[in-house]
Formats: sequence, structure tokens, C-alpha cells
Amino acid sequence: MPAQAPRRRRPKRRGMSEINVVPFIDVMLVLLIIFMVTAPLLHQGVEVDLPRAQAQPLDEALQAEEPIVVTVSRDGAVTLNQGPAADTPLPPGALQEAVQALLAGDPETPVFVRGDRFVRYGEVVDAMVTLQAAGAPRVGLITDPPDEAEGSG
Repeated sequence: MPAQAPRRRRPKRRGMSEINVVPFIDVMLVLLIIFMVTAPLLHQGVEVDLPRAQAQPLDEALQAEEPIVVTVSRDGAVTLNQGPAADTPLPPGALQEAVQALLAGDPETPVFVRGDRFVRYGEVVDAMVTLQAAGAPRVGLITDPPDEAEGSG
């Protein structure tokens, strides 16, 4: 009987005790690029220089829900803060239809006008009349509080 050849023992495989962090770094770099690109896009709106007035702040009930804000900029462009064309200038005559569509869901939604301090008064009044024709029960005006230096004069 031939002698059996000694069996070779396979060396035991040891588990890897290292963590490959390259995929994590790749993901972090992609996220960093996404945030760097989207951050400037998050701050949108129309720049207006609001008139200063001493007015009482609105009560919390009106501030809790998202109001409809119509902005009349210095050049007379009218924009809305909600809807499909948010923060883009509306063509003449489109304000009433856009506000009617927004008020159809909740007729008690607060409606405000932000008029630039240098815009013609008539353009702000036209916006307010259009809002009332669209069915807004009340229309408020948004102002900035006066500076402390201006308040002493």
C-alpha cells in the first residue's frame, strides 16, 4: 500500500482589516459640487428697496401660513412669490388670473404688496386694485422698519 502523501494545509485566509475610503471620498466630492452649484440658486427673488414706516408687526396667525406676496419692482415689473411663475415678471394682465388660481385653494390666504420705495404710487395702487378684483378680501402692504437714526427726526 502506497504511503499517503501528506496533505498540504492551505494557509488560512485572513480578512481584510482595511476600509477602502476612496468611494466615500468620491461621494463627498460629488455632494460638495452639488451644494456649491445649488447654493446660489436658493436665494432667489426680486430686489426691492421697501419704504420705511412705523407699523406694528402682524399677528402670528397671519405669519404662520404662507401669504401671497406681489412685488412691484423699481422698473414696474410685477412678480408673485408662489405659483408656476414664482419670482418671474408677469405679463400685463396676468396678475389677476394668477392670484385667482392661488386663492381658489384657500380664499382666506393673506395677500400683501411689496412696492419698491421709488416705484410710482399708481403702479402699487393698480396692483392692489387687481388683487381685490381677483378676490383677495384684504390686501396689506409690506414695509421695512425705520432706521433708528431716521426715527429721531
